Amino acid sequence: MTVQEISSIASLPIMTEAAHQVYPIATLYVVATPIGNVTDISLRALHLLSLADAVACEDTRNTAHLLTRFGLNKPLIAAHQHNEREVAQTLIARLHAGERIALVSDAGTPAVSDPGARIVDAVRAAGLRVLPLPGASAAITAISASGLLNDQFYFVGFLPAKAKQRENMLHSLRGVTATMVFYEAPHRILDCATALAEAFEPTRQVVFARELTKLFEEIHRCPLSEAEAWIRLDAHREKGEFVILLEGATEARDAEDVEAERILGILLAECSVKQAANLTAQITGRKKNALYERALQLKGQE
Repeated sequence: MTVQEISSIASLPIMTEAAHQVYPIATLYVVATPIGNVTDISLRALHLLSLADAVACEDTRNTAHLLTRFGLNKPLIAAHQHNEREVAQTLIARLHAGERIALVSDAGTPAVSDPGARIVDAVRAAGLRVLPLPGASAAITAISASGLLNDQFYFVGFLPAKAKQRENMLHSLRGVTATMVFYEAPHRILDCATALAEAFEPTRQVVFARELTKLFEEIHRCPLSEAEAWIRLDAHREKGEFVILLEGATEARDAEDVEAERILGILLAECSVKQAANLTAQITGRKKNALYERALQLKGQE
């Protein structure tokens, strides 16, 4: 739908409401964009993008294409993971001059496993206003269609690419009772499924949500023991972006124990067993000997 088409239905009550929205100047707007289906963009996001003086974006080509589809043409500022700190100063200067700046990522909500958090932090530190415009989120979309019955979820995001670091992190999550949410790239999805099966009980339920909101969307739920076979059954299942949901532990553990094991697993990827146990004890206040024994167990599981 173009801006012209939107204007043609401006008399509708919903468009009248949009027109009455207030968008202060000297403000950074964190704008969620579609994760696949372009029509998932909100009316409020479109209205703000039409008013913005510039759009800070992860990839100028992707954002230019999105804006063009809605008949918009705005100055674009590249704001990706390699230049966030430098770009933040540019944006702060423009905000001080009274501009409205929109911050977007390639898809979904900025700063959630995407660039943006450093920019938002810098803008807030400068005493300037940040306003979020909510919208699409791959994690929430997957959870809503999973049927996993849990009032809590633990957002992990992308796992480490290196096998040992990935395994240590997964072992540190074994006691988490919340539904765990992972993001994964297609070329690592099989390795990820294998690592999950090795780290967790085979009866745990896992959900693979692939290409959400897109033409070939697929949401599959199965016991973890069947996950690898399901992926291998169809070559297309190693394509597209993934959200993976993993059922949490059924036996509750002390929250401090869970956190201590998470820290221990991270440190084991870089330190010796003794060093990891010592540092975890200093950070968490847990007993060093118990942490040392658990570290040996985690190393043995590798």
